[in-house]
Amino acid sequence: MNNRSTDSKSWDPAVSENTLFGINIDAVTREEALDIVGDWLARDRPGYCRYVVTPNVDHVIKLRRNAEFQRAYDDADLVMVDGWPIKSVSSLFGTLVPETIPGSDFVPWLLTDSMQRNPSLRVFLLGAAAGVAEVAAQRIEAQWPGVTVVGCLSPPMRFESDPAQCDAIFGAIECAGPDLLVIGLGAPKQEIFAFRHRKRLNAKVALCVGATIDFLAGSQRRAPVMVRRMRMEWLYRAVTEPRRLGGRYLAGMVQFPMIVTRELVNRYLK
Repeated sequence: MNNRSTDSKSWDPAVSENTLFGINIDAVTREEALDIVGDWLARDRPGYCRYVVTPNVDHVIKLRRNAEFQRAYDDADLVMVDGWPIKSVSSLFGTLVPETIPGSDFVPWLLTDSMQRNPSLRVFLLGAAAGVAEVAAQRIEAQWPGVTVVGCLSPPMRFESDPAQCDAIFGAIECAGPDLLVIGLGAPKQEIFAFRHRKRLNAKVALCVGATIDFLAGSQRRAPVMVRRMRMEWLYRAVTEPRRLGGRYLAGMVQFPMIVTRELVNRYLK
């Protein structure tokens, strides 16, 4: 049973929720997700910052050994499947996952959608290396006229354990007054940060979306479209960033099948 507020689920009671690998997944399409987040951005802030998470195989593995990460997932307002392996195996459990919605795709989709729905959208970028978010801000404002990046911040290492650093972040966001907070701190740091501090984050919606700021800035390149269509982006990223991502994808290849098998046994053979 998750801890989401009833308000967060008021967007569409017809949208189903499925539990898979301990994750309460919202069975939404891209258009439904854009409608939900667009509606939140059009409303007043409800006394807390709604936040969105995008589970992939790496998250599934980390959730099993990080209790606070699990609580952050339980409390998220929208959970959209990122990794295609999760969608691929979901049918084994009778779970509806209509499509994958990677965070690195959803942010550009949302900015495009905002040109029709909310042409004066205010965005704050939190994360990436020093200077990267500023480049991303320039590119966003050039590509999506009407979207204003009202702040950029690259927190130092281990900032989350320093109350003074956290207060500085809250103050910067408070002064900027964004509608949308794009958090690119990596998992599980970004999700736990949103979970711990959602009442102090002065934004309507936060998106926990990993390397998206780097992609928007061009400091990291996404796989070519054809590679993504072949569902091989993970291999592209592992080859282009072997030190940072090689171990992660190798762990996923070994551990995820074991997790799927365990889930099948627990559901159908016990």
